[in-house]
Amino acid sequence: MRYSVSLRAEGDRVIELAEVVEFADAVAIHAGIASGVNTMSYGAQLVVEAADSDSAVKTAVELFNTAVQRASMPVWPITEVEVLAEDDDYEEYPGESE
Repeated sequence: MRYSVSLRAEGDRVIELAEVVEFADAVAIHAGIASGVNTMSYGAQLVVEAADSDSAVKTAVELFNTAVQRASMPVWPITEVEVLAEDDDYEEYPGESE
């Protein structure tokens, strides 16, 4: 099953545009997108294949850390992880009609 896993790392300085561009290149091979310009954090959303959400998170953390090294990002602790399965059911947003 495919999962979308969002991860964020927080640190002690502002991340520059050039750093996020390098990080975006490093996560793109995993259908990933990067964020963090002018913030004291950076993050990525990655798409991974896994048997369950725990395995998806484990795989995504490994890919995230590899991308951090590849892009020469500062090594900061991961402070947030969110996972969403491809086939998760979505409830309609309040106020939407069918």
